Amino acid sequence: MEAIYAAAVVLAFIAFGELISIWSKARIPSLLVAMLGIFVFAKLGIVPESVVDDSMLVQIYTILVAPLLFHMGTLIPLRVMLKQWRSVIIAISGMLVAVLLILAIVAPLFGFDTFVAGSGPLAGGIVATSLTTEGLTAHGAASSIIVLPALVLMLQSLPSMPLTNFLLRRYATKLRDSGELQELAEAHQAEEEEAEQKRKLVTLPGFLVDNQLFMLFLILVGGSAATLLAVPTHIPSSILALILGILAAAVGLAPDKAMERSNSFGIAMAGVIAIVMAPLVTASVQDVINAFLPTLTILVVGGSGIVLGGFIAAKLLRWKSGLGMSVALTAMYGFPADYLLTNEVARSIARDEDEKEALLNAMLPPMLVGGFTSVSAGSVVIASVLVSLL
Repeated sequence: MEAIYAAAVVLAFIAFGELISIWSKARIPSLLVAMLGIFVFAKLGIVPESVVDDSMLVQIYTILVAPLLFHMGTLIPLRVMLKQWRSVIIAISGMLVAVLLILAIVAPLFGFDTFVAGSGPLAGGIVATSLTTEGLTAHGAASSIIVLPALVLMLQSLPSMPLTNFLLRRYATKLRDSGELQELAEAHQAEEEEAEQKRKLVTLPGFLVDNQLFMLFLILVGGSAATLLAVPTHIPSSILALILGILAAAVGLAPDKAMERSNSFGIAMAGVIAIVMAPLVTASVQDVINAFLPTLTILVVGGSGIVLGGFIAAKLLRWKSGLGMSVALTAMYGFPADYLLTNEVARSIARDEDEKEALLNAMLPPMLVGGFTSVSAGSVVIASVLVSLL
């Protein structure tokens, strides 16, 4: 199939998934719709099994994966991450407990490759899934193993999002009725005023920040630097790209949301989704059936580990357990679901706009930082380390 036609077909499934997700208010994951749809169409012979490879989106992923991770490092300001250190610890605790439980239960039952295939996606999101899929393919794993990360990614948000909604609603209601919400709102206002008075070490001129081509050049330099440093340091370029992005944003060398400013984020994410789709499209129905029981086991064991790790860490840090478990659960769906869920809860619990704003200020930063820690930073580290052990 011609590359332009193949790309349009792949993007059609991705776009349809996004529409369903918007319609369902993120209750139906877009990736579930997109990947299940293209799998069914490929098995019915409506689209060729080579459609993802023909689209050239995999090549786009190869070029833009390091710049994408550099961009992820610019998403959350370092000052916010430092203030939300409890969220970072709780997110990491949830991931570590989940990975250890999967190692203890899943690895003996289904093998070490299955443990690696499921841990990366469950502990994070689509970028970790793409790194895991790429590593398993390079390792020469069986096709029923290579398809497993995509299945975990497709299904993991189905149980975790309703549970997060329940936990956040309980937390928000107690916060509103206890009078603590007003105190948190006043503290947030003071912090924002203090942050506005501080300046970064470097200030990029506005005309450069607003220039799409310069921003594209900037993130490509960041990705190239990470790839270059990976050779002498023996640290995966994915981890280095994240670190460089965080540092560049902290000192002012890169603005926040750098890739979005270059208008290249959409095509980069299409490449990431394509690398995850590829094994599923070419897999046989029997491969998917063979992977279903390990997938279900990973979701149950890993999901329980995430909740348990979040609960234990929240108690040790003297945080509300409902918020702590919600932060840990962001590993199973990430952005934008963490943002949408928090907004839905704040809107439904608040009695007026001021309360809604105060609830968002109290819940959104820890949820976003937790999601960032798990879905980007933490999961990329875990996926990279596990793949290196293959």
